[in-house]
Amino acid sequence: MKTFVGIDLGSTTTKAVLLDENCDVIGRGITNSRSNYSTAARVASEEARVDGRFTLFHRALGDVGGLDGKLDDFLGALERAFRLEQFLEQLDDLERTCLGLVKGERFAGVETGIKGALGEVFKRLRNEAPELYAPGAKRKSDFFRDIAGSRYHNHAEDVARSARLPYELLLNVYDKSIIDVENRPPSGELSDKFHRALRRVVDADPALSGLGGVLLAIERALAVDLEESYLVGTGYGRVTLPFSKEHIRSEILCHGLGAHMMYPKTRTVLDIGGQDTKGIQVDANGIVENFQMNDRCAAGCGRYLGYIADEMNMGLHELGPMAMKSDRPARINSTCTVFAGAELRDRLSLGEKREDILAGLHRAIILRAISIISRAGGVTNEFTFTGGVAKNEAAVRELRKLIRENYGEVTININPDSIYTGALGAAEFARRAYLGQTDGRQA
Repeated sequence: MKTFVGIDLGSTTTKAVLLDENCDVIGRGITNSRSNYSTAARVASEEARVDGRFTLFHRALGDVGGLDGKLDDFLGALERAFRLEQFLEQLDDLERTCLGLVKGERFAGVETGIKGALGEVFKRLRNEAPELYAPGAKRKSDFFRDIAGSRYHNHAEDVARSARLPYELLLNVYDKSIIDVENRPPSGELSDKFHRALRRVVDADPALSGLGGVLLAIERALAVDLEESYLVGTGYGRVTLPFSKEHIRSEILCHGLGAHMMYPKTRTVLDIGGQDTKGIQVDANGIVENFQMNDRCAAGCGRYLGYIADEMNMGLHELGPMAMKSDRPARINSTCTVFAGAELRDRLSLGEKREDILAGLHRAIILRAISIISRAGGVTNEFTFTGGVAKNEAAVRELRKLIRENYGEVTININPDSIYTGALGAAEFARRAYLGQTDGRQA
């Protein structure tokens, strides 16, 4: 099967989308961008291929009997088992890397103890891993670093205390090792991990072993070659990759085309990414007619929200829900990252509620975005909000209010997969380039 890959290398996350020849999305993948865009691109692409396999499984099993209406349950169990296999593989890599660092003068006299402590920490991590991927399990993140890091810190502190070892040594070993581990994609073959995952599912439900048609359909889907026919890169880090110019498109073009593919009637697009905010006007074919961006300052973007979360000792995902609790948003005139910390501390010291401060910050961010849209030509016809911030419910609430106040009742499109909009547009540019549609207005 020919596939066309779009990669959006954002400043905080890297996304990949696989399209087939019919312009259907086969798979999506996302990972932390880290400081290594080359690795992030490989990981996101692999994640998209994994997702593509599940698309093929769903297609292959659609006409196979035996699952009695439980196809989604079966595929859900298979995906959880696959993610567990991925996690355990990276956990093994992390343990080997940690142990390899325990040497030299710094560990003189405690090397054996530290290695024993690490062995106990990783034993506990492996023992609890199945619970992390059990049905209904809640994880704050699906990124390996986030999952392993939080659990490692909890266990390391307890193990170090029991063994009377310096806790900071265990933390230092982890901090150095995780950088190496997350900067190399899992090395195992995807097909091997899928087979191990399938065995886990069958072992948990022996009745599946008698469903030869189901297992055969899975094997046939695994045998399909997802050929990478053409790739296009976009996003903040695109210039760091060894792509020739015909394999690179601007974020503006990709977000405009991607939004058009999701919502063909879209004429105005707002993208708030990690590093910049873009207001884009497109025509009926998704071709960019006009656009405006913020200046080089990251004020009001995803990075700014990340800074606010750090200052308030909260997770980025917690900001929106906290701001939604406010019924009296604070009036905030600046979204300058440089002064954000001092202003937050001042307001908190004066007794302002955290939810009111956050609600005011979200309003200030969206006000800035509305100003950018206005300079690009305002809101016309259907409006599409893309980027990671589109998942923030407080930002969406303020956007709806301000659009209504300034432009009346306008259709606002917000897709759960909006973070992939740029990668989707890049994948379509890849498909068109491969098919020979090289007109500058299209590719």
